[in-house]
Amino acid sequence: MEEVAKRLRFLRESAKLSQGRMAEIVGVEQSTLNLHELDQASPSLETLRKYADYFDVSLDYIFGRTENPQGRLYECKPKITQSIPEMEKFVEMCFDPNSPTNERLKETVLRMMKET
Repeated sequence: MEEVAKRLRFLRESAKLSQGRMAEIVGVEQSTLNLHELDQASPSLETLRKYADYFDVSLDYIFGRTENPQGRLYECKPKITQSIPEMEKFVEMCFDPNSPTNERLKETVLRMMKET
């Protein structure tokens, strides 16, 4: 949590706020805020959220996971490792059973789902 302590202090000092004033803003005692900045106590998640909201920075920044104050952008790409019966039923319903290419289209869609 040493990085968190450094970031909290940096944010406060960069805004030219005293520990007392910052403590009022985030709703803790000044002595508690001092312990956070000295890395002698861990701030609650609520306190960290209040810092992030006040300074308009991400929690990734506060935790030292990025140097970008707005944080990282993550793109979730879940991997389908096994067949999902509900999805197969859905694909089955999407195709006209009377179509001559029905089976090939279904097989192609299901194979593509497993590859992504």
